[in-house]
Amino acid sequence: MSLDPRSKGRRRPRTARARIGVVVSSYHGELTQVMLASALAELGRSGIVEARIVPAPGVFEIPLLARELARRKDIDAVLTFGLVLRGETTHDHWVAHGAVTGLVQASLETGKPLALGILTCAKLAQAKARARPKGREVARAALDALEALRLLRRSRK
Repeated sequence: MSLDPRSKGRRRPRTARARIGVVVSSYHGELTQVMLASALAELGRSGIVEARIVPAPGVFEIPLLARELARRKDIDAVLTFGLVLRGETTHDHWVAHGAVTGLVQASLETGKPLALGILTCAKLAQAKARARPKGREVARAALDALEALRLLRRSRK
């Protein structure tokens, strides 16, 4: 299954009943809201009409909130959205690294997909150009991961 947003022949996974959580950073909210809207539209095209949305103050807090959502029995996958812009120091590197490491750990702990939608850009213009496609890609990635898990678990029976 292709995650390429330009892919015409991509089939949609069988996940219309998936229960989705979303953690979205309030920091750079004008762009994280674009990512969120794009993701929700993609979920809607797959038959998912509702998602539980939790705001995070910033990117560094996303893994903790995503893990808590993923621990819920009524959540199958979690989408995450944030933005880290390069600064004059290495702070951006450590924030992004901490968030990604935390999301991977939370996904492995819970056995649920936690889809990474944290943009790391040098300039705000780059983030503006990438925000809409990133939301769509993250939603597709989560749905594809749910479908892969469903097939894997079905094959174990």
